[in-house]
Amino acid sequence: MSGCSIAVVGATGAVGRVFLRILEERRFPADRIRLCGRRSVGTALTVNDRRIIVEEVTPELFDDVDFVFISATTEVSRQIGPLAARKGALVIDDSSAFRMDADVPLVVPEVNADDLCGHRGIVSIPNCSTTPLAMFLNPLNRLNPVRRVIVDTYQSVSGTGAAAVDEMMSQSRNVLDGLPVEPDVYPHRIAFNALPHVDDFGVNGYSTEEMKMARETRKILHEPDLAISATCVRIPVAVGHSEAVHVELTRPMSPEEVRDALAASPGVTVVDDPQGAVYPMPIHAEGKDDVFVGRIRRDLSHPNGITAWLVSDNLRKGAGLNAIQIAEEVLSRGLLKTPGRRTQL
Repeated sequence: MSGCSIAVVGATGAVGRVFLRILEERRFPADRIRLCGRRSVGTALTVNDRRIIVEEVTPELFDDVDFVFISATTEVSRQIGPLAARKGALVIDDSSAFRMDADVPLVVPEVNADDLCGHRGIVSIPNCSTTPLAMFLNPLNRLNPVRRVIVDTYQSVSGTGAAAVDEMMSQSRNVLDGLPVEPDVYPHRIAFNALPHVDDFGVNGYSTEEMKMARETRKILHEPDLAISATCVRIPVAVGHSEAVHVELTRPMSPEEVRDALAASPGVTVVDDPQGAVYPMPIHAEGKDDVFVGRIRRDLSHPNGITAWLVSDNLRKGAGLNAIQIAEEVLSRGLLKTPGRRTQL
């Protein structure tokens, strides 16, 4: 297969840089790469041993591009996503702009890759806290339908962006040195703290992030009536989202059965020996592709309940890796609607 032409919007952001590393690692067949960013025009990045200058996004850019990967703001996605799609490119978008659009597939390839068959030029990537939850629930739901989910997240600051990581680091130094701390990115100090405040709060008391997890998980699993309640917390960790999940199943299921189902599921690694102090942690998940699951046990509050602990790298599987995997799946299934003037695949 010959290569394709891609554009990466938001190439110099936290997710964009991880995306480009994964592009190299997986040897994605991109013969031509255009890098774009509003605040980094003129910056040079090296991808596949080629020096590429970051450029502005223009309508003409999409005339000769097969894939457009967007990892920017929701506003940017809404501006350029439909335009690129109309010009024949396949947009793979990391924002929340199109996730709940009925005509836009919301895809985790290990879970619902078949949904790509109905794409109309735009495919959405789920929220970085939704993806590991969907990958955990999917193999269980296939064997033993899930009735109810309660999930509490412990999310790293890189989910907010590079400025949040810098703030956490500088605040930590100031606290240790006895210096004053002034929050900027977050409403309160993040260093040595935990904020039960991820995104804005709605009138129902849930944050936007919490509602995203519920709505997106239902869409990915094709379970529109699944009961889900989430509480999302920001913690002072640089990379890696963790989740405590409590699942009510249709019938009882032993921890051994759960482990076997998860171990057979692509993209999931079971790390579960608490007696030996072996369980998933952000420091082990960072830089890795899988969702790691441990602390698998019966939920003592319900006879059909299972409880587990999940960890994944939010910049990789939660964003950049998922985007690449979607593009790989599109190519392998022949779903790229490539105009004749473009590189033929």
